[in-house]
Amino acid sequence: MNLNNVEWLCRALLMEIGEDPNREGLQGTPKRWAKWWQEFVEYKDDNLTTSFQSIVVDQLVALSGIRVWTLCEHHLLPFWCDITIAYLSADRVVGISKLARIARMHAHGLNVQERLVKNIADSVVEVSGSKSVAVLAHGEHLCMSMRGIKTSAIMHSNDMRGVFRDSAAARMELMSMVGNNGRSLQTN
Repeated sequence: MNLNNVEWLCRALLMEIGEDPNREGLQGTPKRWAKWWQEFVEYKDDNLTTSFQSIVVDQLVALSGIRVWTLCEHHLLPFWCDITIAYLSADRVVGISKLARIARMHAHGLNVQERLVKNIADSVVEVSGSKSVAVLAHGEHLCMSMRGIKTSAIMHSNDMRGVFRDSAAARMELMSMVGNNGRSLQTN
């Protein structure tokens, strides 16, 4: 990414909306904005694949309340999601920080919530070796809250695979375990 080009775009945008990019308060904004875009789109985390030999097989493992921020690809406005990742342990278990890292990695880019959830699930299948994976997301999209209809709402989406797709009992066990994770129904 060319930081100078992105900085120039920010300066042009500020001027187009009637602002002076040289006024106090805005002088460093184009540079900060360019650096934020670079951080957002060039995010890498190479520490995603740590797993350990599993002592217990077929145990439900879930991590909930993973808050990620991403950008709506239709409006370039942010949305947050509280993510729950669950899998049925197979021959190995994944370090819990790796699950959060996977969610964050997929949040860095332009997204729609449904694809974000699918991409997280794909990575968890790969890292865990389990075919039984569930990813749930609850999020507020600022493209709806601050423009258009201008109302807050929580969007729910999930990707259920293996036993979580095939067994109502497994889905109920997961939902009972994670509930609403304490944050997913609140708007912040």
